[in-house]
Amino acid sequence: MSTIKRVYKFGNKTAEGRADMKNLLGGKGANLAEMNLIGVPVPPGFTITTEVCSEYNQLGKDEVVKLIKADVEDGMANIERIMGSKFGDPSDPCLVSVRSGARASMPGMMDTILNLGLNEEVLQGLARKTGNERFVWDYYRRFVQMYGDVVLGLKPESKEDIDPFEEIIDHLKEEKKVIDDTELTTNDLKELVTRFKKAVKDKTGSDFPTDPWEQLWGSIMAVFDSWNNDRAKFYRKLNNIPEEWGTAVNVQAMVFGNMGNTSGTGVAFTRDAGSGEDLFNGEYLINAQGEDVVAGIRTPQQITKEGSVRWATLANVTEEERKSKYPSLEESMPEIYKELDEIQQKLEDHYKDMQDLEFTIQEGKLWLLQTRNGKRTGAAMVKISMDLLTEGKIDEKTALLRNEPNKLDELLHPVFDKTAVKSAKVLAKGLPASPGAATGQVVFFADDAEVWATKGNKVILVRIETSPEDLRGMSVAKGILTARGGMTSHAAVVARGMGKC
Repeated sequence: MSTIKRVYKFGNKTAEGRADMKNLLGGKGANLAEMNLIGVPVPPGFTITTEVCSEYNQLGKDEVVKLIKADVEDGMANIERIMGSKFGDPSDPCLVSVRSGARASMPGMMDTILNLGLNEEVLQGLARKTGNERFVWDYYRRFVQMYGDVVLGLKPESKEDIDPFEEIIDHLKEEKKVIDDTELTTNDLKELVTRFKKAVKDKTGSDFPTDPWEQLWGSIMAVFDSWNNDRAKFYRKLNNIPEEWGTAVNVQAMVFGNMGNTSGTGVAFTRDAGSGEDLFNGEYLINAQGEDVVAGIRTPQQITKEGSVRWATLANVTEEERKSKYPSLEESMPEIYKELDEIQQKLEDHYKDMQDLEFTIQEGKLWLLQTRNGKRTGAAMVKISMDLLTEGKIDEKTALLRNEPNKLDELLHPVFDKTAVKSAKVLAKGLPASPGAATGQVVFFADDAEVWATKGNKVILVRIETSPEDLRGMSVAKGILTARGGMTSHAAVVARGMGKC
């Protein structure tokens, strides 16, 4: 009998892991454990260690399932006990997410699966429990799409490939003469699921899996596989992250941000990631899932009133319109904001560094999904380390070591000539995700950015929103511009980390 511990549980303000176990539990898993230990409200779950990823690469799926099966089943039972619901039970279903978590933060490079454990029977039970049939069918179509992309391999690999799910959504919206996904009715969403499942059958030759445990094992293995996908390999090379580290897998109870107007989801930073200013900031969406914020699919609202007013000025939105259509979390949910503000301060004081938080509000209850040291610009890196030193939170040696030499280069980034700016005509305004200025030819695809850059051309990559698949194009572009998304979207976070404008 093996004595190696491969699965670590957390929940209900207790945990088997700790923050200093990052090498074993990955950054996300170690922080989820630590958040429990310091009394932060975190949905329960368990972490499968990075060592299991290495075993998976050596031994394959069947052997690894044998090694961790009993521990995973025990971990699921612990989630069920804390949440008071059961995985795969139509009468009181428990859904989970499966996420990657390497030692070093690799935002968006590996895979995530949400709403796992749904099938049409469970879906009916969830509809009865929530009283919102449209909500659960929306969850189910998202799950089928995400599982199809990540686990079953339907995600397009290049700009020439058509995403079968997006194509189906576009066709249905055209048929129904609607513009936004939110305008689709419950029956429309049911029709989407039917067409999605047909696409899965056509592409894979097999029916979409309905057994929750089959879904869970498929997702765990897909996250291990994603350690070796092209974008993750490229990101590791770009950031000097060793290949052999592997990723942990975090399985966690789902909490729902899209259960109506008392629910929502968001991302926050304890300090400004662009300037380093000691300013709590972030973005949230009412009635949405977490992926909606970071994917940049909808443009989110600001967390603080101060941030909201600043955003409105940049976006040419009047104060009257801002207050009625885009209120801050501080204004729309003052009690939740107060609790979140206290938690962010507690987390920064505990970790002694600027934190990047993900949170969900489910029917008026706040849950923290993760915390990690936030990506920041070179200028912010210097200011934050010096401010934390001045505040007595870190010592001189720590402050010095936090200033990475390669990021100091960003302080020498080109900026617009001040006199030229005064005489220039402004064509458009946006949110400044990263400092600096850039010039170049506009390209609309990451592949084209790579080709043009190899010819010696300076390029600006312009996208509706970026995704992790655009990483190579982003890395060669002089600047990145997106139509959608905010300061916490994938484009903004990765651009800051790369020192791109």
